[in-house]
Amino acid sequence: MFFRSEPKWEVVEPLKDIGWRIRKKYFLMKIKNQPKERLVLSWADLGPDKYLSDKDFQCLIKLLPSCLHPYIYRVTFATANESSALLIRMFNEKGTLKDLIYKAKPKDPFLKKYCNPKKIQGLELQQIKTYGRQILEVLKFLHDKGFPYGHLHASNVMLDGDTCRLLDLENSLLGLPSFYRSYFSQFRKINTLESVDVHCFGHLLYEMTYGRPPDSVPVDSFPPAPSMAVVAVLESTLSCEACKNGMPTVSRLLQMPLFSDVLLTTSEKPQFKIPTKLKEALRIAKECIEKRLIEEQKQIHQHRRLTRAQSHHGSEEERKKRKILARKKSKRSAVENSEEYSAKYSNSNNSAGSGASSPLTSPSSPTPPSTAGMSALPPPPPPPPPAAPLLPASTEAPTQLPPQAVNGVSRGALLSSIQNFQKGTLRKAETCDHSAPKIG
Repeated sequence: MFFRSEPKWEVVEPLKDIGWRIRKKYFLMKIKNQPKERLVLSWADLGPDKYLSDKDFQCLIKLLPSCLHPYIYRVTFATANESSALLIRMFNEKGTLKDLIYKAKPKDPFLKKYCNPKKIQGLELQQIKTYGRQILEVLKFLHDKGFPYGHLHASNVMLDGDTCRLLDLENSLLGLPSFYRSYFSQFRKINTLESVDVHCFGHLLYEMTYGRPPDSVPVDSFPPAPSMAVVAVLESTLSCEACKNGMPTVSRLLQMPLFSDVLLTTSEKPQFKIPTKLKEALRIAKECIEKRLIEEQKQIHQHRRLTRAQSHHGSEEERKKRKILARKKSKRSAVENSEEYSAKYSNSNNSAGSGASSPLTSPSSPTPPSTAGMSALPPPPPPPPPAAPLLPASTEAPTQLPPQAVNGVSRGALLSSIQNFQKGTLRKAETCDHSAPKIG
């Protein structure tokens, strides 16, 4: 449908998989009346961070060809509908900054170009300083304009001689995810698009310096670099402290020794006029993008805390600790139960002992009535001490000892009863001995 309304463009060939996005397509183009010139058409669907209205989105996409800046790659043509956007730029035979670092051909597929480089080698110090200063200048320009970017990486920097030019300004309008989103979404202090750009610049500087991306982020220690000034910038954007405390501003990076002495020679005056109404729409969309990023970082943080807790409690050392604590707790509860039972047993012994001695020691206790048949019989022996009640099988272990062996409380009660015994209170009994043998 696009080529029906724009008949001057003609497709030369599709450029298959030259980018990392699955749903973004590239085609090599030419103009019918200028057949020698080559251009690149890029077409992409909307992403999850598209918060602009369809009208504002289409107006901003069509505004991109009017953006003039010495470090922004010029858009030749741009159009959009309610579900996608299409942009055409001039094709550059030298390729991007990533192609320079990996010594790759621009038309080759992404995986072939960058995933298995034959030689890993960073750029020279002067190239790092110049390219870094140019990229920081264009980032500052976009931040001052209130235009969200968030898509800085080496494949989005086109090389035009010794000049770096930024690509794909439309990505933030489309709402596409960033190349480094899986990195900065782990750090809750990187929660604005400005700080995202600075963090992505740290990745880009690392790749320019060492010829490869960092193995992991944050970076604990940096390999030897051409200058300590490079390491200082890397530490301010990729170190553990920087990721935890937040990123510096672009203006702060421009003042650092690595870039402050770089002289830029350009006569092109930046120009990018955005109507006030569209600026407000961009501001609201930027806030929505940052809000979704903060929510995602919060969910990742909670998930990581839960994972750490589960791995900690599931470790062998933690299991041993829990077993030891459980044993100590069971022993403590067994001792407490034994002491509690001893106290109960002591109370029952005291009450039983006082009841058995009351007929003997108390002078006022009534004597049992005597009968004629009972007078000739000897008095009954004193009742034996009460037997210890049986321990419930479910509450006490069979190895627990009787309460006498625990604290000796019941033995004291028995001794007290013996000491208080008075012999004079006993009633004299008459006995009739029939044990002698009878001789008939």
